[in-house]
Amino acid sequence: MSALEPARVGAPDPRDVTVRLTQLRRVVADLAVAANFYCRALGFRRVRGGADEAQLMLGAESLALMQPTPAPSSYPADSRSNDLWFQHLAIVVADMDRAYAHLCTCPGWQPISIGGPQNLPASSGSVRAFKFRDPDGHPLELLWFPAAQTRAAWQHHDDAGALFLGIAHTALAIADTRRSLRFYAQLGWTLRYRSLNRGTTQVRLDGLEGARVRVLGLRAASPEGPGIELLAYRPPGRPSDGHAMGSLASDSTVLGRRDPAAGSVSLSLTDPDGHRLLVQGQATKVGASTTNPKPPTSPKFLRNSQKCSSPSPSSNRQNPGKRQN
Repeated sequence: MSALEPARVGAPDPRDVTVRLTQLRRVVADLAVAANFYCRALGFRRVRGGADEAQLMLGAESLALMQPTPAPSSYPADSRSNDLWFQHLAIVVADMDRAYAHLCTCPGWQPISIGGPQNLPASSGSVRAFKFRDPDGHPLELLWFPAAQTRAAWQHHDDAGALFLGIAHTALAIADTRRSLRFYAQLGWTLRYRSLNRGTTQVRLDGLEGARVRVLGLRAASPEGPGIELLAYRPPGRPSDGHAMGSLASDSTVLGRRDPAAGSVSLSLTDPDGHRLLVQGQATKVGASTTNPKPPTSPKFLRNSQKCSSPSPSSNRQNPGKRQN
């Protein structure tokens, strides 16, 4: 299915309940250039592909680069972090200084963050982060966690010398938190943490004057695969109305249904802000309790935003281990 194929707009069907994010897709102008950048600069490995698509892996996570015909229009050059077509990939690194130094040896990218990697405060777990754009303009983030906050899979991976470990989440800019939470809840995603991020560090991280963003972290039923973060900037940026944005901004997120191995049924959706979703796998009967779930009003905040199966022993603090996005 082409990444530019028309998508269904509106509420998900009750049969669309998904259990994990299986793949992220990006539209590129030059497949060879894009694949080389992700492999050389960010440690991805190419597992298969052809003339118009490359399947890449980083750890256990999958990224597809797609070059459609005719050639796509360019990513908007003046894009900002609060524009509603914004969607970044957060790449976990073992050592931020080494990862940033390695990135600096590779041409083709542009910084978003001001002044290099940002040291986030202890209240958000002393995480370090850096945002930038790939050769096509797609936003990316390098993300380093202290050892106590890192997934076990990233602590005990096969390659002890690996610098780039996997994809933690994809982050989507949204306009209305309630509307987006309701939409993703219907797809089976649960609110696991939230935070309100602002101040000098956030401004430097986003390269956006006055940056103020509410971050909502979602997980599906499976502990595997990346999460989804919803970024509600105030004020929100420009809508993804097809005029301001180029077709390179039409990234898509692939979600697996409850029994993805049972069939190849797939459908294309857009969320309330125009982010593209591809739901794949065999639909199964969904019980009444999951056909139209309400977004949680009192989520359990987690000490570690990446270990979504373990609630914090303190439910009165708002996610003390959560980084600012």
